[in-house]
Amino acid sequence: MSKKFKVLDCDIIYLSYDEPNAEHNYADLCSKIPWAKRVHGVKGSDAAHKACAEISETDRFITVDGDNVIYPEFFTQELNFEDYVDLENSVISWCGKNNINGLIYGNGGLKCWSKEYVSKMRTHENADVNNKHAQVDFCWDTQYIQMTSCYSEVHNNFTPQQAWRAGFREGVKLALNRGEKVDKSDFLRKTHWRCLHMLYIWTMVGADSDNGLRGIHGARQGLYRTMCTDWDFVNVRDFEYLNDFWNSEVSHISEENLIEHINNIGELLIKDLEIPIAETPLDISQSKFFKSVYQNNKRNPNQQLIIDPE
Repeated sequence: MSKKFKVLDCDIIYLSYDEPNAEHNYADLCSKIPWAKRVHGVKGSDAAHKACAEISETDRFITVDGDNVIYPEFFTQELNFEDYVDLENSVISWCGKNNINGLIYGNGGLKCWSKEYVSKMRTHENADVNNKHAQVDFCWDTQYIQMTSCYSEVHNNFTPQQAWRAGFREGVKLALNRGEKVDKSDFLRKTHWRCLHMLYIWTMVGADSDNGLRGIHGARQGLYRTMCTDWDFVNVRDFEYLNDFWNSEVSHISEENLIEHINNIGELLIKDLEIPIAETPLDISQSKFFKSVYQNNKRNPNQQLIIDPE
């Protein structure tokens, strides 16, 4: 026996907050799925997903983040799962291709949620203070069914601020071990190698993309603040905090002085964490070359999955 459903059996919900390209991306989604629903401007990731669950008219719903553009072929999928798979308490996760550095992984990708599960979960701003894994992300406290296919692009570099914030958030979250900060001396040993590799790429690649250097700067700042200072990394879940941080600490940095700031943080990261990056990120031609030859490590598909169409 197996469980089967089509992607179009689920409500498609566009979830946006303050992304500068949100209206453009929503219009693109509606040109492909005119009946898509929308949740906008809800503060807090947990609350925003609960708002999606409230408006969903189907048992499962699919979220499309505000910076995400879907490939049309996503909607043609039909998925089969073994009968024993607990879909009610699992999130189906597809990869998204990052527009800054070409990484293909779960960040910003499409997610299929159980309405009942979302209504009961407690993550981010609603997480139990004693549950360290759920403070800044879903992935350490949620059962995921990891799909290997990529069906969307994450356009998180429309403005300098958007690119910086995207990089900063990943610089923080990829540095954590199951949502917790490790001692600086254990960073290379206790951080998962996949997270380290993605983190290195975030801190080095993207000069060829619009505002890509802002993403690199953000990733380096996020990593440094998390691992080399006593800054409270839980602040990364608060977009208003990050917006204020940008306005007070980052926005004054001109394009002419940006590389100098990036290099300065790079020097500190190499000294304090002994990570194998260079002070200066890859330039435009080097970034293009890297993207042309780099192959993302495929996610390990859950063995409960029968079909993961390419």
